[in-house]
Amino acid sequence: MDARHLRYFLAVVDHGGFHRAAEALAVGQPTLTQAVSALERELHTTLFHHVGADVVLTEAGRALVGPAREVGHGLELARASVEAVEGMRSGRVEIVATPSQAVSPLAGTIARFCAAHPEVRVVVRAAFTADEVVDAVCSGATELGLLAGARPLHATGLDLHPVARQRFVLVTPPESTLAGPVGPDQLAGCRLIAGPPGTAMRTVADGLARHGASVAAECGHREAMLPLVLGGVGMAVLPDSWRELAERAGARVVELEPPAHLEIAYVSRTGAVTAAARAFLEQATLETHRPAPVDAC
Repeated sequence: MDARHLRYFLAVVDHGGFHRAAEALAVGQPTLTQAVSALERELHTTLFHHVGADVVLTEAGRALVGPAREVGHGLELARASVEAVEGMRSGRVEIVATPSQAVSPLAGTIARFCAAHPEVRVVVRAAFTADEVVDAVCSGATELGLLAGARPLHATGLDLHPVARQRFVLVTPPESTLAGPVGPDQLAGCRLIAGPPGTAMRTVADGLARHGASVAAECGHREAMLPLVLGGVGMAVLPDSWRELAERAGARVVELEPPAHLEIAYVSRTGAVTAAARAFLEQATLETHRPAPVDAC
């Protein structure tokens, strides 16, 4: 079985169609189509249903996704073994991260890592909840994940690499008269801008709502929250990593009492990781250590 055919198959899965996959791979769509057709002939099955311009995995296609990712991961590990001997002169690190953590601490870690390993490419993909991050890493879609939660983190079947703890703050419009730290009772009647259900920000906002605040807007795009605050929609619960940007934009940042925190950690599949991913984790955690495994998937 040709590993290139498997890579092309996964590209169609990950990009949702042959046209987008061909663009991502920088190959002609006929080349991609022929590769997937060759794989189907070899397996004596159909991998995709064509629904208009879209494609949907068949049952056989769904069964192939996991093993195909394992093959890709094995090839990356083989390449990493050579890199470990000759030095990291190429390679890539794929990370899936929730939005706020892509601002901090991920951006700073990428800057330091790229300075130390300029020939290694870092690819960051987006997820909106910790569960989405875990699913992406467990399935092999990415090698590393960066997730956060309002409670101590657990990731069944993955190694956990804690890196930071951030305090939640309340970002208010410039004209707000609130002076921190503020308790939940002081926010009774206030309008909040909250993240979607399942996010740590929403957990904190819901806790404030139980004391009389109300969720006026639910927003899955973190970059839109600050404009909504400045537009007078309400106050936003955000990690402290947003403080500098919020204050530069003219918003006020108020501490919450009692404090609520965001626990932040990287996750990786239990077992070997590529040399590039291992170096990235060492840079992120600022020390070399072997992560303690948790329960298997």
